[in-house]
Amino acid sequence: MQLKTTTAATPQIKIAAFNVSMDASNYVGRNAELTTDQVLIEQLKKGNQQIKNIAEIIQRVRPDIILLNEFDYIPDPAQGVEVFIERYLNVAQNASLSAIDYPYYYYAPVNTGKPSPYDLTGDGEATGTQGDAWGFGFFEGHYGMMVLSRFPIDTAKVRTFQNFKWKDMPDALRPIVPETGEAFYNDQIWEQFPLSSKSHWDIPVIVNGTPIHLLASHPTPPVFDGSEDRNGTRNHDEVRLWLDYITPNKADYIYDDNGMRGGLAENSRFVILGDLNASSTEGSSRKEAITGLLNSPLVNDRAIPQSKGGDLHVPENPISKYHTAGWGMRADYVLPSNYGLAVVENGVYWPSKNEETYRLVKDRASSSDHLLVWSLLNIEH
Repeated sequence: MQLKTTTAATPQIKIAAFNVSMDASNYVGRNAELTTDQVLIEQLKKGNQQIKNIAEIIQRVRPDIILLNEFDYIPDPAQGVEVFIERYLNVAQNASLSAIDYPYYYYAPVNTGKPSPYDLTGDGEATGTQGDAWGFGFFEGHYGMMVLSRFPIDTAKVRTFQNFKWKDMPDALRPIVPETGEAFYNDQIWEQFPLSSKSHWDIPVIVNGTPIHLLASHPTPPVFDGSEDRNGTRNHDEVRLWLDYITPNKADYIYDDNGMRGGLAENSRFVILGDLNASSTEGSSRKEAITGLLNSPLVNDRAIPQSKGGDLHVPENPISKYHTAGWGMRADYVLPSNYGLAVVENGVYWPSKNEETYRLVKDRASSSDHLLVWSLLNIEH
């Protein structure tokens, strides 16, 4: 969809978010003994077709910057991100396409699979993994994330919020057992519980001398819990963190992993991106935080990315054209700031069933149960 005219002199950048389902359970199933970072390492080595299809989608959309959710954390880049770039993205995946290169990347540890010493699920057993990890995962780094960029990343100014404590958010939605009125997590657990199920990152990318802050995250799905709604409350507050972070006089309580406090400076260019697992209109998430984020005067969500494939996927649903997940919801976002960025065009990469490229998106085995979302932006001064 064309939204704003531009001139050749106006600098532009295309930014995308894609939950790529490149986690171990996608290849071997939910087996705790098998799901380690070695699974993705082996799949990358052998030339997995699903990973090739993901690379082909990226080559077709050709974003300048892309956040990949659910790319398992592999500490050694020579076994992980660099293999993906060199063996997949640097190789044309179709005769009609050109290879694409990302000389800059960023990734870091996440809370998924990070062991806790507690019974976080309330089932009477503390396993230290899966639901008893600080973020659901079978091993540390499961469902990780990374950013690939054609433009330099100001790594010295990256801020991460992996260890920010949930209790330190004002009016945090501490899960309550409705049948008893008691807190689901006792005081000892609550004192240590991180808000972020993976991590929250503020990554400044320098585009022709102009910094653009990528605010990247992947909040927990607001399901797979009980009446206490422990995942729904956490999802809400994970989304809310970004709303507070960009809002003047709202972020004083936020501290990063280096102890620096506060949020973005006023008149900062930013893009909030990632699989937020939340919708203001559909699904099981608590709606207040995502609605507040989408309606913030600091955020441009006036033209919602859409696709023909999504429109036809559930024709009886008038908003299915906005869906970003095959299971039927707008879950993935590229939300630019109103300041300094203007949306030229945006969309969801979802070919319809009568297109040859539908083979790339027909199911999770083909690529992912999510679709790539992108936005082409003018950088205004």
